[in-house]
Amino acid sequence: MIVKEIQIAAYLFASILFILSLGSLSSQESAKRGVFYGIIGMIIAVLATVLGQGVAGHVYIIAAIAIASLIGVMLARRVEMTAMPQLVAILHSFVGLAAVLVGFGSYLDPHTQMLEGTERTIHLVEVYVGVFIGALTFTGSIIAWGKLEGKVRSKPLLYPGRHLVNIILLVVCVVLGVVFAGEEGVQGMTHLYLMTAISGFIGVMLVMAIGGADMPVVVSMLNSYSGWAASAAGFMLGNDLLIVTGALVGSSGAILSIIMCEAMNRSFFSVILGGFGNGPAAGGDAKAMEGEVTSITHEETAHLLKDAKSLVIVPGYGMAVAKAQYPIYEMVQLLRKDGKQVRFAIHPVAGRLPGHMNVLLAEANVPYDIVLEMDEINEDLPDTDVVMVIGANDVVNPGAQDDPSSPIYGMPVIEAWKAEKVIVMKRSMSVGYAGVENPLFYKNNTDMLYGDAKESVEKILGFLRK
Repeated sequence: MIVKEIQIAAYLFASILFILSLGSLSSQESAKRGVFYGIIGMIIAVLATVLGQGVAGHVYIIAAIAIASLIGVMLARRVEMTAMPQLVAILHSFVGLAAVLVGFGSYLDPHTQMLEGTERTIHLVEVYVGVFIGALTFTGSIIAWGKLEGKVRSKPLLYPGRHLVNIILLVVCVVLGVVFAGEEGVQGMTHLYLMTAISGFIGVMLVMAIGGADMPVVVSMLNSYSGWAASAAGFMLGNDLLIVTGALVGSSGAILSIIMCEAMNRSFFSVILGGFGNGPAAGGDAKAMEGEVTSITHEETAHLLKDAKSLVIVPGYGMAVAKAQYPIYEMVQLLRKDGKQVRFAIHPVAGRLPGHMNVLLAEANVPYDIVLEMDEINEDLPDTDVVMVIGANDVVNPGAQDDPSSPIYGMPVIEAWKAEKVIVMKRSMSVGYAGVENPLFYKNNTDMLYGDAKESVEKILGFLRK
């Protein structure tokens, strides 16, 4: 057992490590160090809590931690990088569920029933708010996992009056909260159950109403919700470290969501409320595709790359699925040895998770200095000889700029079509995650290279080495 003063010092040190961890995650160069800070901070936090005063049943706690850690390691080792967004989404649901269970336990705790007056009211508000956020996070995260996994349709589920329904349900939750806080003993449990069910339903409908193109923002926002749920649990348990850690996660997730919304020209509240307010146009007549789709062979692609002086590669989720980042970097190294300028263009929401493409490229040891963000690369595209779009779709869609009827209209995109030549590597002509056609495929300077991205790049490499 450790004394209270040592536990407080350990919590303070862990909080500092968590802050350093978040700060280090702001750049690829320091990201590994940031993860290390987070791991050490969490180990200290867990040990300080388990060995703290008033904690009993250490054998059971340690056994539970060991079993859970083993399961976590096994699952994490089996998860492919392509499934990382789904993993993050489902982990958020666990945090939400934990907040709900902690809330129920805290309300039923005999110590809570001994509280009186203002102190009891404040604690019951903490319990109620924590359960509300937790339930919403739990169900919303499960739906997000389903959309990312392909188990739930990616198109938004929209119906007339949905916002009014959500507002009415929210008002009902507030009324139930007032009644709940005024009940004696544990008589408010029924109201807590009802609110939990309503909050869970709201979570489902909010995420169902959000389209596939906005899912990276949703994952980031659910990360924020999970942080606030953890912070609420900290208030219920009287754990200062959990309050601080939850606030860090909640605020950083919200800030990231706002930054991504700005990058997509989306209203933050429009996204999290499922299209409330002035969102992008949807439901109008889609703009007719003009032009003809043409294809190119692997050998012809290799010749184009040999003749080009500047090349920009735009990766997308298709690259992740095919695990093509490794042969792509081999190709990049070969082209750079020939004196060609080769760079990567990353859209803020490429893939299914913020930073998804950056992680995949870092995994293949691609140098950070040739990986550029959308705003950095767009102005150079008119002077680029060849743009290779590898498994990306919505993030290079010209309809975002010139088709008001498109669901992604107004979203900043990588302007690949401004290059002299565009090669799009895809398995087929299928639409992207947003479910809209891409006029880029029909432009005169665009050729389609069909097939698996990894196999295609390996074939191109074979011709380049000749």
